[in-house]
Amino acid sequence: MSDTPPASITAIIARETGIPEKSVAATIKLLQDGATIPFISRYRKELTGSLDETAIFAIDVRAQELAELSDRKNYILNIIEAQEKLTPELEEKILNCFDPNLLEDIYLPYKPKRRTRAQIARENGLEPLAKIIMAQTCADPAKAATRFINENIEDETAAIAGASDIIAEWINENEAARSRVRNQFQRFATITSKVVKGKEDDAANYATYFNYSAPLNRCSSHNYLAIRRGENEGLLRVSIGVDDERTLGRLYPLFVKRNGEPASAEIVRHAVEDAYKRLTRPAIENETGADAKTKADTAAIETFTSNLRQLLLASPLGSKRILAVDPGYRTGCKVVCLDGNGNLLFHTVIYPTPPKCDTHEAAHTIFHLVMEYEIEAIALGNGTASRETEKFLRSLALPDVKLFIVSENGASIYSASKVARDEFPDKDVTVRGAVSIGRRLMDPLAELVKIDPKSIGVGQYQHDVDQSRLKSALDMTVESCVNLVGVDVNTASRQLLSYVSGIGDTLAGNIVKYRSEHGDFPSREAIRSVPRMGPKAFEQAAGFLRVPTGGNILDHTGVHPERYPLVARMASDLGKELPEIVADPSLLKTIDLSRYTDGSTGMETLADIIRELEKPGRDPRQEAETVEFDDTINDISDLKAGMILPGIVNNITDFGAFVDLGIHKSGLLHISQLSQKRVRHPSEVVKLNQHVQVKVIEVDLKRDRIALTLRDVPQT
Repeated sequence: MSDTPPASITAIIARETGIPEKSVAATIKLLQDGATIPFISRYRKELTGSLDETAIFAIDVRAQELAELSDRKNYILNIIEAQEKLTPELEEKILNCFDPNLLEDIYLPYKPKRRTRAQIARENGLEPLAKIIMAQTCADPAKAATRFINENIEDETAAIAGASDIIAEWINENEAARSRVRNQFQRFATITSKVVKGKEDDAANYATYFNYSAPLNRCSSHNYLAIRRGENEGLLRVSIGVDDERTLGRLYPLFVKRNGEPASAEIVRHAVEDAYKRLTRPAIENETGADAKTKADTAAIETFTSNLRQLLLASPLGSKRILAVDPGYRTGCKVVCLDGNGNLLFHTVIYPTPPKCDTHEAAHTIFHLVMEYEIEAIALGNGTASRETEKFLRSLALPDVKLFIVSENGASIYSASKVARDEFPDKDVTVRGAVSIGRRLMDPLAELVKIDPKSIGVGQYQHDVDQSRLKSALDMTVESCVNLVGVDVNTASRQLLSYVSGIGDTLAGNIVKYRSEHGDFPSREAIRSVPRMGPKAFEQAAGFLRVPTGGNILDHTGVHPERYPLVARMASDLGKELPEIVADPSLLKTIDLSRYTDGSTGMETLADIIRELEKPGRDPRQEAETVEFDDTINDISDLKAGMILPGIVNNITDFGAFVDLGIHKSGLLHISQLSQKRVRHPSEVVKLNQHVQVKVIEVDLKRDRIALTLRDVPQT
């Protein structure tokens, strides 16, 4: 028995993706050798043909799927071989099968079974009768059945019933039959949901699906996941079905012989119906539902990761002295002052809003803190009492101090986490939350990596999708963003360092500990001294770690240390020192890059190096911008249809985008309201954190919903 499938994993992935087989093979080899996706994408372009992270991740996932499928094939082959039923033809058929559903169809006749009706009939000696009837040459099956009456089979009717159970099992295990039923479900399946009787009030959120029916292949991801959630909560009854008569019409010709003896043929016909309704249809319905769930999960995860990426790469204010405010009514506003590195300098509470309103004292406190700590910007959380607090802060007209509204999503998760407790063991959750808000303004990426991505609140139905797939995709997204921006090894938190290519949590902890014991790293090379920072880990991580204050300017760029000799040669060929060519970008334009290409260094890598030398330490993110909400709007009740208001896109789903209007409730821009033209997905029109002008088209106070539009609204 062969252990290697005829078609290699590399060839299959290349065929499926259209990526050259050479690039796929190189990518898989790099991954197997321990290279990370960011490292491969950034520093091994010559080997992969410049594949991006998305393509490399897809290759990685598919390679794992095919490896698991190969393991499943070997398991099946071993089972069949143990039964002494493995023929060369069957082995070849299994090895050449790359459809998991079809593979299980092939395996089904050999799969160890529980004690089924058919198995009981076999034990009672009825398999020969089943073969007689299946041949459809017997004119009187009842007469033939009399020979099979025994202590367990009381009459010919019972004998035919048992034989029919065996025939039904044969039909259910027939590959062609299952394929035809599967085809009908794939092409014509309809999903139907109805409210469970007596649950109407409890299921109010699912009113859309009380009497819902749609072709399954047109049921959107968010609709499918919503329906399944309602089913899981016991509020909806859901089914996936096809036209049974049409499907049976596709099955009969496979088993009922046109010229067969009518009596036997009629028994077979009934066995086809029994097999379909009792065995095949339920199995294919479940399979179809699982496939639909996988597709819905894929769409939801793609939306989530896209949103997360935009959120993580949101504009940073940078190293500024921040006054951060976590607004509140009864307990007041928590105020913290942070230095340029995000360290907590001071914290207090002010009461600029009712019920304990003392605007005079609050104003005095803010003025004093701004002067005392040389505050450069204010970060205000967008939670409860945000609008009233914003008005108060703007009324102070603080010179040269900009006010930024910061999303609080996940801040409470961070403030109660072990990470926050370890960092601020003697501070309560309110102070930790305010610190997080301030740090988010300085560097959203560095702060948000401390929170489970699922808790950040961007996406849809994240708790309903496959959690393993979701975690893998989100981790990849965070890792991608961290490595795209780069990390200052002398200031980064353990959580941020853990996402750097090749590091992980343990090594990140070692870096932080070494830094605290020995002081700042003077160079990238010095990072090698960290315990467990072996050659492979250093290779994977070094290009993404920055040492801004080191003696080598390349340590503050994305140029990998393995390319330092090449850059030195470029400078030498120009007759200049490295700092000179970095200080004068015009010199870089005179370099003939073709002189420096070789087997491992191509033009794309050289172009990357030049871009890094042009702007050492550059941040790929845009600069932070302020937005001023309409100060006449404090609550949903202040909204009227026709109003045009400023807002910030704070979530994107398959069916639309949500916009923060500066009040507690976000408004919905349904996908149909994003443009005059047809929009396939909201991400084609808007991005997370985008500043937009929207028009209110409906306010539903009873359901606490706001409908918005972008159509015919000029954007500034």
